[in-house]
Parts: sequence; structure tokens; C-alpha cells
Amino acid sequence: MTAPTVTRRAGGPDDAIGGVVPREVVRPGTVEEVADVVRAAAADGLTVVPVGGRSKLTWAAPPESCDLLLDVTGLDRVVEHVAGDLTVVAEAGVRLADLQAQLGQAGQLLGLDPPEDGATLGGVVSANASGPRRLHYGTTRDLLIGTTVVLADGTVAHAGGKVVKNVAGYDLGKLYTGAHGTLGVVVSTTWRLHPVPPARRLVTLELPDVAAAGPLSVALARSTLTPSAVELIGTAGGPGRLVVLFESIAESVADQARSTVALLGGGEESEDLPDDVGRRPGGADDVLLRLAHVPAALSPVLRALPAGTAVAAHAATGVSYAAVPAGEAVDMLPRLRAAIAEHDGTAVVLRAPEGLVGRLDHWGPVGDALDLMRRVKERFDPERRMSPGRFVGGL
Repeated sequence: MTAPTVTRRAGGPDDAIGGVVPREVVRPGTVEEVADVVRAAAADGLTVVPVGGRSKLTWAAPPESCDLLLDVTGLDRVVEHVAGDLTVVAEAGVRLADLQAQLGQAGQLLGLDPPEDGATLGGVVSANASGPRRLHYGTTRDLLIGTTVVLADGTVAHAGGKVVKNVAGYDLGKLYTGAHGTLGVVVSTTWRLHPVPPARRLVTLELPDVAAAGPLSVALARSTLTPSAVELIGTAGGPGRLVVLFESIAESVADQARSTVALLGGGEESEDLPDDVGRRPGGADDVLLRLAHVPAALSPVLRALPAGTAVAAHAATGVSYAAVPAGEAVDMLPRLRAAIAEHDGTAVVLRAPEGLVGRLDHWGPVGDALDLMRRVKERFDPERRMSPGRFVGGL
């Protein structure tokens, strides 16, 4: 019989999530141990909050309570890499950077590049995190082809690739992506991979006003060019840089870079990707917002931000990040949400100084989908024990 690998310890201030200190921190080493822990918690009526690399814990609202902090980093095995099929199965605690390094040895990659250090696969799924290359490769929902989850009662369920048991009527991969642990625990993931591109070329254009990137990104989207990323870095009401990345064979990236310079009316070509491309803007004293909007509305969305706000945008996909000074955030956020609503815009708080967390509406207006989400929550977690209150509408 295999010796148990689960470890337990008392929770402390360093384990707090949004100021909520867990009573106990549990770190299982196998999927079966995760199921046992969740099953026992269900029997005792305990609340459970799963965590991975803890790089995105602030992306959801603080939990209403946390009896058990369930650390899944013990699930750290790459189970199967079938290079010929361009697929990989890896447990939720595998760090994305470690997986990319292993895949790179076979000339392959997982097309996700969120910038958070220490991000785990389970955390990437739970937070629906992505980076600049989402323009070319898609998002977590596009690349995740199978998943294994532990439901709130301790049942292990599978869906998608490598299926053993399905939960009828639900696409678990899509359902659990972005759920922030409120429906159960992601314990294993199966991904679609891509070959590592043989060549890279960038075009960087300096802009006197970041808002000028709006029509330029629309022009790129309407062209026959196929960039991997179109990134904007700058400050609201101030200057910025538009970085267009091409990844393919050498002849293609060279031709596309030249065409991009002509289309944009300027720009410098290079091969080195700047360190700040893809990074979230701002620092610990700012309120970091993720803005989602119609891609063509980039310019008015940027103009709605306070002057001087640090911004970074996936300019062709309608996802932007803004670091608002903490002193302006409480009064500014409702006005910003109202201003960008006409562009199908939303603003979600990803990070805020500790003293502001309780004063900010984390998710903003939910819309007509809240009733449906409540029914899904009721189906998967009727006792509201999994990450209670972390998701929209207090789910």
C-alpha cells in the first residue's frame, strides 16, 4: 500500500486570502487524497478553498469563510506527453513554466503565456488566465481539451480528452475555467499543443497618445497579416508603444514585418521581445483592473481612464489592464464601468491594496446571467462550501 502523502498544518496570517485566515492548510499528493479531503470536509460541513501557485489569489473576491485551504501543488506530475498527437496530460499543481520547459525539449509549447511567476495549471484554468499570444493560440477554454475535477462531495469526475467518466450535460472544462474554485477542485488537465515557431520578428511603433493604437489595431485585424500578438504599453492620456509580434518561418515573419511597417506608417523591426511585453501594469499600491470590451472600442476605453493610468492591452482582442492609483479607485470605478458599458465593457478588480479590498465592488454589474450561474452553483455545490463568495454575485 502506498504511504499517504497528504500534509496538514494550522493556517496562519501568511495563508490569508483577502484577509480571511484558514483554520487549516492541507496539501494532498494524489488525486485520490484530494477526493478524500473534500469528502471528509463535506461530511463535517467545512468550507474549502483550493489554491495553486497563489499568483492570482486576488483575482477573485475574498471568501466568506475558509476552514480548509487546499494546496494542490503536491499534484505536480506530467502524466503523459504524446508529442505525435500534440497533447499533454498534467496535474493541476504543475507549474506552467516547468511544463513549457519540458515541452520545449520536444519542440512544442502550450500556447498560454500569462506573466504571473509560479502560475500552476490548475490556477491558470481556475482564473482563466492568458497573455499576449491569446490572439494567435486562443485562451484557456480553447486549449483545454480535457479535465479531471473533484466535486464538492468528493466525487472524481472526468470530461473531454482521456475520458473515464463524464458528467452528462456539462462541458466541465469550460465550466471550471474561470470559476475560481467555486464549483470544485481542478486536479488534472489535458491540453492541445503547438509546434515552437522557428522564427520571430517584431515591429514596434512609438505613439504620442496610447489612444492612437485603437484604429491601428483595427487595421491590423482587418488585414491579411497573422500576428501572434498585438500589445500596447503606455499611460492613459500619454504616450505608448504598439508591439506587433510575428512567429512563423523566417520568410513569412520578414515579409509580414515589412508589410506591418507600411500599414502602420512606421515602426522599427527587431527580433528581441521586450521584457515588459505582456506584463501587468502598475505596482502593489495601485488597483489593477482587467477591462474586457469590444476590440474596436480600445480608444474610447482608454480615454475613459484617469490621465496617467498605466495601461497594457492585448490591443486586437479587447482585453486591457489598467493600474489605477489607489486614491482614485473608489470614486473612479463606478464611473469607468458606466462609461465603458456602451462598448460591452466590464471592469474587474484583479488586485488592490489591503485597505481597499472591502471598499471596491470586485466584479461590477453581472447582467442577466446571474440566475443561470446560481443554478449551476446549486447543482455542483448546493451547500456553498467551495470557495463561498469568491465569484460574481457572491456565489
